Amino acid sequence: MEKVRCLIVGSGPAGYTAAIYASRAGIQPVLYEGLVPGGQLTSTTIIENYPGFESGIDANELMQRMRAQAENLGTDIRSGIISSIDLSSRPFKAIDDRGNELEVEAVIIATGATAKYLGMESENKFKGMGVSACATCDGFFYRKKDVAVVGGGDTACEEATYLSTLCNKVYMIVRRDEFRASKAMQEKVMNTENIEILWNCNTKEVLGDATGVTGARIKRNSGEEFEIKIDGFFLAIGHHPNSELVSKWVTTDEHGYIVTEAGSCKTNVEGVFAAGDVKDRHYRQAITAAASGCMAALELERFLN
Repeated sequence: MEKVRCLIVGSGPAGYTAAIYASRAGIQPVLYEGLVPGGQLTSTTIIENYPGFESGIDANELMQRMRAQAENLGTDIRSGIISSIDLSSRPFKAIDDRGNELEVEAVIIATGATAKYLGMESENKFKGMGVSACATCDGFFYRKKDVAVVGGGDTACEEATYLSTLCNKVYMIVRRDEFRASKAMQEKVMNTENIEILWNCNTKEVLGDATGVTGARIKRNSGEEFEIKIDGFFLAIGHHPNSELVSKWVTTDEHGYIVTEAGSCKTNVEGVFAAGDVKDRHYRQAITAAASGCMAALELERFLN
């Protein structure tokens, strides 16, 4: 059985940053990248709100740079996943998808969260070409254009309100005849002139061509179908935190996000830390994920020492 001081599960800004800090501390971390090396950030295109890149940077390039930095500092980066882990007692026991067994002193969980999609083939076809699950990340590219936001909760209202400051028009596609959002958020949307709410509607298909999204086919609950012309199609129906690997031992909230101590990355299990979107249901930004990766590594270092 291989002995590992620090196991980092997951990549992306949180995992790679944790690896950078742990490597510089001489902890010799082992990082498993997961099914999507670089995390969900790799599904977007240019990032313009990550500090240090005055003209923006391609999301995949940013993740490749973070990965290379961690590797150059000594992180043992491995493709594949941790298929099971036992956190009932230290040292922890983990098994990867090749059947290799690890005995681990401390763990950083950085498995991220997965945006929920409607499940349409056309939606997947235009992902990154007009279909997005993050208005804060991609809204800038739709300045003075028409877009649609799917959802009726607080997140959808927040995304629509944000986009309304950039876009010419924002359609909200709401499957019921009312919002699920808080009263304050509802009022904000209703009082925003360039937001049009399509009540009792569902998206039947995202329309587009070689250049990307050009519209959407909408179906009312009454059966009537119609099309809207848009350049961007934003999903705001929630995220699913990838916490199943550890949820048997680590406390999670009602949505599955890992619960950590206030102002910390410590979980309820001594020696287990969480970083990034798997514990963050509010911000979900590359910069906040990277920051929590730093925090988790520093706390893990103090724990081991």
